[in-house]
Amino acid sequence: MESDTIIDHGEPVRQFSVLLPNRAGALAAMVKLLRSQAIEVIGLSVQDSRDATVARIVVSDPEATEHLFIEKGIPHTTCELVVVAMREAGPGLLQCLDSLMIAETNIDFAYALLPCPEGQSMLAMHVEDYEFAVAILHQSGFRLMYQEDLSR
Repeated sequence: MESDTIIDHGEPVRQFSVLLPNRAGALAAMVKLLRSQAIEVIGLSVQDSRDATVARIVVSDPEATEHLFIEKGIPHTTCELVVVAMREAGPGLLQCLDSLMIAETNIDFAYALLPCPEGQSMLAMHVEDYEFAVAILHQSGFRLMYQEDLSR
């Protein structure tokens, strides 16, 4: 599939990966810092290790988060996520995964986000080819969410 055939529906959802010290309260301190700037965490995945924790977060205002992290010297990386809204978590999840499997595209990692304003479940996925996965899921009838859909 050619990338010029893909219709752009919005800004991709940006995920921040932040390295936190593995100590009590580190994650809470980061969330408090974000909330002090009226930024809400709407998705979270934490991978713990002995010395450090990698927190993957999706926020309501990625631009303000980027500026805040730079201003405070908080090391981070960003990546684009495909986010799918589902009416039914069980059947919807399997159909989504099957669509990507049939298209032979890989999911690097995935996690659930807090429900969208309409109450639907949302699945955030980092995939090997963002544009290809968006096209496949769109053609398969899935409702894709973009950053403007998540900013509250």
